[in-house]
Amino acid sequence: MKVLIADDEISLVNFLYRGLTAEGFECIKETSLHNLIDIVKREKPDLLVLDRMFGEDDSVDLLSPLKQLSHAPMVLLLSALDDIGDKVNGLDKGADDYLCKPFDFDELLARMNALGRRQRAQPITQAKQMRFANLVLDLESKLASIIHNENAQELTLTNIEFNLLSYFIESQNKVLTRERILSRVWQSNTDPLTNIVDVYISRLRQKIPPTAGLEITTIRGNGYRLKALNEA
Repeated sequence: MKVLIADDEISLVNFLYRGLTAEGFECIKETSLHNLIDIVKREKPDLLVLDRMFGEDDSVDLLSPLKQLSHAPMVLLLSALDDIGDKVNGLDKGADDYLCKPFDFDELLARMNALGRRQRAQPITQAKQMRFANLVLDLESKLASIIHNENAQELTLTNIEFNLLSYFIESQNKVLTRERILSRVWQSNTDPLTNIVDVYISRLRQKIPPTAGLEITTIRGNGYRLKALNEA
């Protein structure tokens, strides 16, 4: 997903740019409201993460012309204005979602992914899928679901978590070293000097319920392996 981050707070723009790029999004930065429509026309982002106030200027005044563009992006408004009237006003003017500052990065990711699914939703029969045990991944909409006893439970995953899980399913029953995971999921061939792989494995384990019928096991000294729960 191509994301335009527009905010007059440079430190926040840089923070979001680094974090969202690490999650696999293609990001563009902008700190001026006056250039916004021209940039959207030129770059054609799928999603605009837009600050509500640029000094004295209210960005909601640009929502109507933005939504009239031939390639109109989804708009997620960020704002320190948390009054219900401000939220309603922003949504009524054309925003697709509204998130109050300060916000949790995981919540921002969840809202962005939800907007992305709304934008590119396709019938499940047309989507390319991967399946392992009771887990089904839709690679086009990036939806992960547990199908168990005729019930479907959607998992809330970040882009990195989804890509990591799909790599495990693609390599099911094989041991994946941290180096292979870094190369494939993060497109990195250098040691990041952090335990980022272990952190994301831990996050996946917490999000995958027992009804998925699978587990990610640690192979000491080697890496990780995805296996079915009924496998020896």
